[in-house]
Amino acid sequence: MKKETKKELIIYGSIILAIILIRMFVITPVRVNGSSMYSTLKDGEIMILNKLDYKLHDIERFDIVVVKTDEKKIIKRVIGLPGETLKYEDNTLYINDKKIDEPYLKDATEDFNITSLGYDKIPDDCYFVLGDNRDNSSDSRIIGPVKKSQITGSASLVLFPFSEAGYRK
Repeated sequence: MKKETKKELIIYGSIILAIILIRMFVITPVRVNGSSMYSTLKDGEIMILNKLDYKLHDIERFDIVVVKTDEKKIIKRVIGLPGETLKYEDNTLYINDKKIDEPYLKDATEDFNITSLGYDKIPDDCYFVLGDNRDNSSDSRIIGPVKKSQITGSASLVLFPFSEAGYRK
């Protein structure tokens, strides 16, 4: 084999290896399935899942995250953090009995209290996640608080369709 051919194979092999490593450990595409995050996200949109984000930063309230459940990966919004109490009353979110505004919401949220799931507060190392389309979302009201280890990363950048591309909050 010629020296130039070996050099080219090493270069192409390195590029392929770098792409595989980036996809495994840093970013990967993820598809929005269903309408549970409507109107922030729409069914079929392709987003970038940032797997590195929560290795470098803390998960914050209102982050859009990808959660790995037993059945599939779901995209939801973080509403409650570890150690907090949480309830909805008259379409208003209360965290630790303080009213919290949710400017991204378009529809009403039915009354709910975390005590109905058997918790006084969100357990340590767990988060309470909800879809923005509360009437059509399988979220922590059904599956319970999710463990930090179930959150595979943040998803705030829509890539496709190009007409919808951009950051979501």
